[in-house]
Amino acid sequence: QAQLVESGGGLVQTGGSLRLTCVSSGSKAVISPMGWYRQAPGKERELVATRESTGVTQYADFVKGRFTISRGNALNTRYLQMNDLQPEDTAVYYCWGRVWGRDLWGQGTQVTVST
Repeated sequence: QAQLVESGGGLVQTGGSLRLTCVSSGSKAVISPMGWYRQAPGKERELVATRESTGVTQYADFVKGRFTISRGNALNTRYLQMNDLQPEDTAVYYCWGRVWGRDLWGQGTQVTVST
């Protein structure tokens, strides 16, 4: 059973940076696409960025130029480099991936940006 695990969230001041990591376990199949969603209190979950195994990336308009998604050397690893963080980026960030037509979700990691 494939699982996704996020790490790297935390508290940062406005304008600061964080890097999130997502790794998978329990599957040798390629998970693609794979990326990040986020959910702020009282709001719906929204796409942040995804990356296919081919290298094709997709970003939400609100993070373009600030966030970068990349792959790790290990299979099914993704990083999300977040720069110039703003209070409105405060949310729980979830790793997401698709394998064999099935969606996988991590447990989420909290990112809080203070003013």
